[in-house]
Amino acid sequence: MHYLVFIVVLLSLVGCGTVSASPTAITSAASPTELLLFEGERAMTHAEAQCEIGPRPAGSEALLTTRAYIEEAVTAAGWTVVRQDGEFMGVPIHNVIAVKGEGVPRMVGAHFDTRPVADQDATTPGEPIIGANDGASGVAVLLELARTLEIPEGRQVQLAFFDAEDRGNLEGWPFSVGARMVAENLPVERPEAMVLLDMIGDAQLDIFRENNSDIALNDTLFAIAAELGYDENGFYNRNKWTITDDHLPFIEQGIPAVDLIDFDYPYWHTTEDTCDKLSAESLSKVGRVIEVWLEKESFISLLPLVS
Repeated sequence: MHYLVFIVVLLSLVGCGTVSASPTAITSAASPTELLLFEGERAMTHAEAQCEIGPRPAGSEALLTTRAYIEEAVTAAGWTVVRQDGEFMGVPIHNVIAVKGEGVPRMVGAHFDTRPVADQDATTPGEPIIGANDGASGVAVLLELARTLEIPEGRQVQLAFFDAEDRGNLEGWPFSVGARMVAENLPVERPEAMVLLDMIGDAQLDIFRENNSDIALNDTLFAIAAELGYDENGFYNRNKWTITDDHLPFIEQGIPAVDLIDFDYPYWHTTEDTCDKLSAESLSKVGRVIEVWLEKESFISLLPLVS
């Protein structure tokens, strides 16, 4: 790959954290949903804010504006911000990772760039996309998690915001340039597992198992979704898609990773991928599954995290 120098910058510092080697059975009479803090409406405001910035392709001023928005939100919530800056084919790449807690790390990621052209659009294929679902939705969930997470002792959480995912197959670019930079040159501690959130805000949420994803980690996530009442209601515990996405560079580095993605989305890579296609309910479902995985897994009887 045509990477140039990486610059890692530590911007702020806070945290406390824990991970248990294996999940345990329910020990409280309370339902997990009664204890969750993630709010889909708040996540929606983050999606809308990104859409208001406009198209956010790698190398653009709009992407830098988005990075500043992300960093301001996570810093206000008490997270440490780590920047990883580099270059690919003459274009600057800017990854951001927010870190909180001390202990065994788990990473949740999303890309914050948007596709430079709407190449799947029959009428305006040369126009850039807003990327409400394909870009803003995953970032919105991560930013709401930054506000709500109560990280247990002995755990670290890494919220990774990847640049340069969505320029693949254009002008010789591959997909997942930013995520590959992170996976191959980790600027933070090596995570025990990574979950990618991509295109997860569609009002008609249909998340199936992705074929490249780690089986045991998928078992855990879909078990959480079922416990929260989302089985066949946003989450469908069967395989469907094989996706080239930001989870693959982590799998290649031996890190178990899952792509949570709703690829049944007719507005993908078109100018119609706008915020009116999203729903707070969909963002809430995904956010709450991740909230449980990161901090309240002990409330649920689950399969082992990884094989």
